[in-house]
Amino acid sequence: MTPFSNSSTYLALLHSIVLTPDRRIVMSDLRDVASSVGYRNPRTLVSSGNLVFEADGHDVAEIERRLESAFARDFGKHVDIIARVADDWIALAAGNPFSDASASDAPNIVVRVMRTPLSKDVLPGLQRHCGDGEKIRVVNGDLWVHFPGKPSTSKLLSALTTKRLGVGTLRNWNTVRGLRDMIGA
Repeated sequence: MTPFSNSSTYLALLHSIVLTPDRRIVMSDLRDVASSVGYRNPRTLVSSGNLVFEADGHDVAEIERRLESAFARDFGKHVDIIARVADDWIALAAGNPFSDASASDAPNIVVRVMRTPLSKDVLPGLQRHCGDGEKIRVVNGDLWVHFPGKPSTSKLLSALTTKRLGVGTLRNWNTVRGLRDMIGA
């Protein structure tokens, strides 16, 4: 992961867009939060907290802090936000270990994008939660999962928590590719 870059394109992923049980963050409001801290040309992909924007050579940890602070200020709730430099996102997409299944099974291939890279040492503990045919891999510190069925029915999901793994957020392969395409890879 690149902690600092002169690159001008960044991505930010919200861990959750749920403010209260009956209220979710609207993507235009998320773009407004990014603009309020000085980030340029904010744009979103689908309504699940995916933001692409431009900024001048910031440390990704500083971007996360600024966006989290502005989000809490505007919405009264802390939400973990994971930021990446565009080049790191391109590398993440290129590192999909399940690319053979990607075309036909894109919604069932998920990556947990991590703030602090995971070690491969977490795999044995997670493996015991895997169901038949579920596969997990750590690639460059992010956890990739291939669910042979619907991810929402897997027991593995309950093990992919912040308490167990650290701050991170899940995105499916369609979203990973969509963000890659947005940044012009």
